[in-house]
Amino acid sequence: MNELKLKKLRENAVVPRRATPGSAGLDLSACLERPLAIPAGGRALIPTGLAIALPGPEYVALLFARSSLGVKRGLMLTNGVGVIDSDYRGEIHIGVYNFTNVPCIVENGERLAQLVVVPVPALPVREVETLDETERGAGGFGSTGTAPVKEEKT
Repeated sequence: MNELKLKKLRENAVVPRRATPGSAGLDLSACLERPLAIPAGGRALIPTGLAIALPGPEYVALLFARSSLGVKRGLMLTNGVGVIDSDYRGEIHIGVYNFTNVPCIVENGERLAQLVVVPVPALPVREVETLDETERGAGGFGSTGTAPVKEEKT
């Protein structure tokens, strides 16, 4: 049976859980000895006090910000999405950036991120000379479903 194994590394670590039966992610909480002040424009690496073991290399754990983190707190993950590989056994940390112009205080036990376990197929890589053609082709950002922006001449 596949399962996510979890180990508390600190006594005050909070075992993550899903907030509702339909939640995709497990809420991860700060594991701090005392409140942490993140200065305006500053970064912090916040410990969770937890380590995990995924069922095998066919899985990855992804760390996402909780939706309220940016909207209510003015914090975002420093790397957008955290990637926890199947062979990592160290403590999970949450890297955050305070994008506001005031300090932000993070309290012990505060839910900051979500851990989502996703299957990852280990596809073989093969270098080729050409790729299949598609309707989209090499169109990039905003290239589907919208008309191109025309530059105005002045």
